Amino acid sequence: MVNERRDYISIVVLFVVNLINNIDRYTIAGVLPDVQKYYNIGDSMGGMIQTVFLISFMIGSPICGYLGDRFNRKYVMLVGMVIWLICVCVSTMIPGHLFPLFLVFRSLVGIGEASYVNICPTMISDMFTSDKRTRVYMLFYLAVPVGSGLGYIISSNVSTATGSWQWGVRVTGAAGVIALLALIFLVYEPERGAADKLEGKTAVRQTTSYWKDLKILLRCPTYVVTTLAYTALIFVSGTLTWWMPTIIEYSAAWTRGYKNIDELPKPFKDQTNVIFGLLTTACGIVGVLIGNLIAQCFLYGWLGAWSKTKRAHSIGAGCGALLATPCLFVLFTYGHSSEILTWVLVGFSITGLCFNWSLNVEVFNQVVAPERRSTAFSYVTMVSHMFGDASGPYIIGAISDDIKSSHVDSPEWDYKSLAYASMVAPCMMTLSTILYFTAALLFQRDADKLEREMKSKENDDKETVYSIDIWGEDSLNQTSSKF
Repeated sequence: MVNERRDYISIVVLFVVNLINNIDRYTIAGVLPDVQKYYNIGDSMGGMIQTVFLISFMIGSPICGYLGDRFNRKYVMLVGMVIWLICVCVSTMIPGHLFPLFLVFRSLVGIGEASYVNICPTMISDMFTSDKRTRVYMLFYLAVPVGSGLGYIISSNVSTATGSWQWGVRVTGAAGVIALLALIFLVYEPERGAADKLEGKTAVRQTTSYWKDLKILLRCPTYVVTTLAYTALIFVSGTLTWWMPTIIEYSAAWTRGYKNIDELPKPFKDQTNVIFGLLTTACGIVGVLIGNLIAQCFLYGWLGAWSKTKRAHSIGAGCGALLATPCLFVLFTYGHSSEILTWVLVGFSITGLCFNWSLNVEVFNQVVAPERRSTAFSYVTMVSHMFGDASGPYIIGAISDDIKSSHVDSPEWDYKSLAYASMVAPCMMTLSTILYFTAALLFQRDADKLEREMKSKENDDKETVYSIDIWGEDSLNQTSSKF
């Protein structure tokens, strides 16, 4: 079935699972100062909590991608969710003198999440045809900003209500059990390439070797450049979501004359997490919607015939990166001068960072064949997290500790060290902007190549000559040629 009632029921369940996963990913960030105090760790080890989670997440991604392209994807997700549930709950029971063991279980959470994140987009691509797929991805990826925001709100408020940060983390485990049952009984395994077949396309082949899949992906410039652009963006989003509430608290302790962050009133800390969570949710939703709207404007030429281009999704993602870049620079340079200015700049930055969530996936769908999409998504996940939010929080924390070591321990230098270290973020966003627009220039050739391959194997050996229009669109002029 494609675009039938069962498909819509499945996407609702998959959205809920995605939402819970993203809530859990940021529950620790919502109670990070309490966790640091409980385990007596500094900023670098505070960043390491997220790093070890993402290391296992990216290690598990290629494995899950391989399994997802060759076995029943629903079963792979179910095994991953069980691992995720067990490790979330056990990690909250580790005593304060066993921080390394806490890191072990937080890392194993990532393996469970890898099974879902890499496989689910390929199932959606088989359930929905291209005319509906972008909108479905938009709705599905709203779970990222909404879940991230709720993670801060839920963990901080449950922690305050119970007097224990552990309960702020455990709450996602209870919701996860319900989501697991829904996944078992309400989600089905779609036929691979079902949506593409309805559109008159035929898969290139049934199976090829794993290494051949990797070679084909590496020879697709759009895939490679978009992955790098996304990696730079994920470095920034991981850094911002992990450290921003702590930076704001350090700034408040400094500007209000406190001797250390512990003197800040508990209600203020809770309010900071709530505001950051709500802002992440609201601006994230707005960002996803605006990013999709920009892509639709260029895809259908709503601004006039001159604007119509199939490169729309890469252009939309590039516009988001372009918006966030100056906002981040001003945020970490002048944010301490005004709390209102800080929140406004955080809001605009989050909005720009979220343009790409539904757009990246559709770019990959149009340049990667259905039978190797799980592998493709798994390597996007591995690379983006390895060099993005797995390393970002730790790198920023380590730079902060190094800066702080040469100054008197005070809220002023707690803030300044993290703010100075975070200046890496706007530099990475500049790189992301350049790469997204480069991917837009490369896109058409790779998309046309895939379409020809899926329609007929006989065209594999044909050389294509291109002419470039205002957007660099490719006009096809095929001639036979053996390589």
